[in-house]
Amino acid sequence: MGQPLSRSRCICQVGLVLFVSAGGCASPRLSHRDQAQIREMLEAQDRAWNEGDIEGFMEPYWHSPDLTFSSGGKVTRGWQDTLNRYKTKYPTRSDMGRVSFTDLEMIPIAPRAALVLGRWRLDREKPVGGNFSLVLRKEAGQWIIIHDHTSTDDSP
Repeated sequence: MGQPLSRSRCICQVGLVLFVSAGGCASPRLSHRDQAQIREMLEAQDRAWNEGDIEGFMEPYWHSPDLTFSSGGKVTRGWQDTLNRYKTKYPTRSDMGRVSFTDLEMIPIAPRAALVLGRWRLDREKPVGGNFSLVLRKEAGQWIIIHDHTSTDDSP
């Protein structure tokens, strides 16, 4: 038999059960307008990438030294350093290939914040793909990417 619960721990657990039972953990859905804005942002990134425009692809990223980009076990901080990373990793149109995003899930995490999960694929001589998760914040009516975590897998 386990340790007896302290009174405060018991009250806390009862409160959590009541909170969850009342729907306190249920996430509100993103409005259709917000979902459409996020999809449009990702489609604009797709178009920019496929036109060889890395700066255009980077446009929806937070233009701040506080932007974070995680990939390959490393974290890049700042908009400019993230742009430089992309330019170094994809120096030619051939390296860039054609990008596509699929399996999108949009999850609200606060009134003006969302998590977007999905898959990416680069079609090129040696195709590559993987998963991504983006943390977005809505500022001045526009969604911006404040964090990007991208991973590569073996099955593009």
